[in-house]
Amino acid sequence: MKQDVTNILVCGIGGQGVMTAADILATTALDLGYDVKKTEVAGMAQRGGVVTSHVRFGPKVLSPSIVPGEADLILAFEPAEALRWSTYLRSEGLMMVNSYAQLPPVVSIGLFDYPEEPFAQLLEKGIDAHQYDAGHAAIDLGDRRLINSIMLGAIADHLPFPAETLEQHLLARFKVKGESIVELNREAFAIGRRAFN
Repeated sequence: MKQDVTNILVCGIGGQGVMTAADILATTALDLGYDVKKTEVAGMAQRGGVVTSHVRFGPKVLSPSIVPGEADLILAFEPAEALRWSTYLRSEGLMMVNSYAQLPPVVSIGLFDYPEEPFAQLLEKGIDAHQYDAGHAAIDLGDRRLINSIMLGAIADHLPFPAETLEQHLLARFKVKGESIVELNREAFAIGRRAFN
């Protein structure tokens, strides 16, 4: 990362685990001794609306909000949301995109058109963007909610702390749900790491 403070923007649609992923990133950084600030916006999150979370950590962080052009990483759980929030990425930043499209209600009811080829548009902008169908991978594992664990695996090797530390915090989050859920999340995290590295 270019500076002392690491800026990660997580975006997607309600129900995809955006806030959980952001919480795990923030908790991991906090436990490693970083100063951490986090903010989130949920637009009808329970109904598939747009959800974003800003996670900032470093020696000293004054504001929870990432300004456009300052995100080091964008973790996009949905391709149209990746395009929508792409202006927040700095020129040398990195974007990881779940290619599985999920139409938000504003598209379903006809208020907005879904962008044509959103990932291709990201590449046309010169963005260092990488995609993987985390949605279908999660469904193949038996639970669509595993998208967030797959996407955390995607950025695990692009953070200023070990991937194994992030994985430990992810698995600790699900320990109360039993060993089978922990193992599913472990597998999802590994899939994300393999797909994006």
